Amino acid sequence: MLDDIPPIEATVVGFRKVNAWQKAHALTLGLYKATRSFPKEELFGLTSQIRRSACSIGANIAEGCGRRSKLDFARFLQIAIGSASELEQHLQLAADLDYLDARVHARFDQAVVEVKRMLSGFIRKLRSDV
Repeated sequence: MLDDIPPIEATVVGFRKVNAWQKAHALTLGLYKATRSFPKEELFGLTSQIRRSACSIGANIAEGCGRRSKLDFARFLQIAIGSASELEQHLQLAADLDYLDARVHARFDQAVVEVKRMLSGFIRKLRSDV
């Protein structure tokens, strides 16, 4: 049965080895902890949106790593950047509503920007290799 599966091309990468995934994963874990203190009425609102968009960054990196072409991989990294931008908006709203204090917000915001920079650089590299 396994003999029917075609060999994976060299472009497939283990997502846990991708630095941007590691950074995004750490960010997601931190946000899960930080959002525990959000008001209970936000559980299905802003809390859920923050967690979902943060999870989506790492999930899209992981999914892209399983793609067989560099262009497909780059497309999923672009989607991850979109999720990171969405997360920035949710974090700003959380700060404006005083759910996150300014220092905590700044730390998370800086981490999101760093992930986006890493993803942009990775996309440029993948596209230049094609």
